[in-house]
Amino acid sequence: MRTSGILLHPTSLPGPRGSGDLGHEARQFVLFLERAGQSWWQMLPIHPPGPGDSPYQALSTFAGSPLLIDLEELVRLGLLNRGELDPFALSSRRRAEFERSAEGRLRLLSLAFDEFERAQTDEARSLASDLEVFESKHAEWLDNWTLFASLREKYQRKSWTEWPTELAQRDDAALDEARALHERDRRRHAFYQLLFARQWTALRTYALDHGVRIMGDLPMFVAHDSADVWARRALFRLDASGKPECVSGAPPDDFNPGGQVWGHPLFDWESVEASDWDWWKHRVQRAIALSDSVRLDHFVGYNAAWEVPVPETGSWKSADGAYGAGPGAKLFDALTEACGVLPFVAEDLGDMNDEVERLRVELGFPGMRILQFAFTGDPKRNIHLPHNYATDTIAYTGTHDNDTIAGWFQSLGDGSETEARVLQVIGGHRDRASWNLVRAAELSVADYCMVPVQDLFGMRSRARMNRPGTALKNWRFRLRPREASHAKADELAALVRAAGRWPDAPPNSC
Repeated sequence: MRTSGILLHPTSLPGPRGSGDLGHEARQFVLFLERAGQSWWQMLPIHPPGPGDSPYQALSTFAGSPLLIDLEELVRLGLLNRGELDPFALSSRRRAEFERSAEGRLRLLSLAFDEFERAQTDEARSLASDLEVFESKHAEWLDNWTLFASLREKYQRKSWTEWPTELAQRDDAALDEARALHERDRRRHAFYQLLFARQWTALRTYALDHGVRIMGDLPMFVAHDSADVWARRALFRLDASGKPECVSGAPPDDFNPGGQVWGHPLFDWESVEASDWDWWKHRVQRAIALSDSVRLDHFVGYNAAWEVPVPETGSWKSADGAYGAGPGAKLFDALTEACGVLPFVAEDLGDMNDEVERLRVELGFPGMRILQFAFTGDPKRNIHLPHNYATDTIAYTGTHDNDTIAGWFQSLGDGSETEARVLQVIGGHRDRASWNLVRAAELSVADYCMVPVQDLFGMRSRARMNRPGTALKNWRFRLRPREASHAKADELAALVRAAGRWPDAPPNSC
């Protein structure tokens, strides 16, 4: 099937609470996608963000972000009253106000938990029963997450390596004492996860009922300051104190001459394999349970990852790094045995080679093609030009790490060689460059087409989601209220029909 979708993270939805969530505006966006003939809503990771608000530096690869919980639903459940919620109203600016939003949301979630503990209503008793079942079903990851989250609060959000040694090193007696001491906090964090799960399931069901599937995102790496690394230290290359021996990054290239240092700890693949890939199996089972398809971030790293060593002095430097071998097909063989068919698409960007491409093809994962990368080099060989696409690919105008199409095109400068090549492909219409590149992606032979919402609306660089290699003020883009209009949906719908991407059947019948 030829299909089309939009890339938009839930925090980028409009609304009065400083950042988007899983409530009314999410359902409105589903209706926009349905009207526009879109089959996919692609999101970034939906886990609790760590410092810097990055979805790719999550505090857990299993837990859902409490900051995405719709507070209006808690009023309907009787866990909050309108008088508590109404004072918490932030502007619906273009930029998310993560700090103020998180402060207000967590305060109200705590009040909702207090009411849940006190209430004697049928609804509260039903929730309590649901919580008991949820805790039992998800104990594999939930026990570690709730204790980690409770201790992180106690120690003022410090990294786990800065906690008391017996807790950082997971001494059994110290952990038992901490579990008893923080029993109520652990229950509170489990309650947040139940609320997230209920709302996520409701949104996903609503989307499926309207012909829209969710494409999730599975980062290859996990954050050092996470419940996962704290609980499963043996799977990572850490020193005796728990700090990374080397970290993830990317080598220097044309877009980032200094390379990139991402800072995740690297896996000890021998230990991962010796554990029968157990943690990875649970991780992928969780990702598949949450989404209809999953984008594998940094697929090239499964073949070989760029390893940046700890510097003796000064800051980390990508140029000091080197490639280290990844797990290759062995990991995916184990995952297939545990999970069945893997609904993955591969972010096969970066320093590609024939071995990575063979692995992707062997596994049957669609790859990605990015129009912003299409206008350099030999037009007969550049795989990102539409006339060189294979069908088992996803055509993108750009990703969350790229500038918007409008901003990128403006940066080329009038009369540049690259601008001339772009205009030759899209027909010479400089004032409609963003839309015409969307059109080129939709009309390509790629089985899938995915467009960042910023490119659909022709937004400039100010709307960019992320600037790789920078730590501050990323991830903050938001749509304004009613910006996803019927007129724009109808314009996209006409293009989708012309491109043969209109959905012929609801996804749950495919």
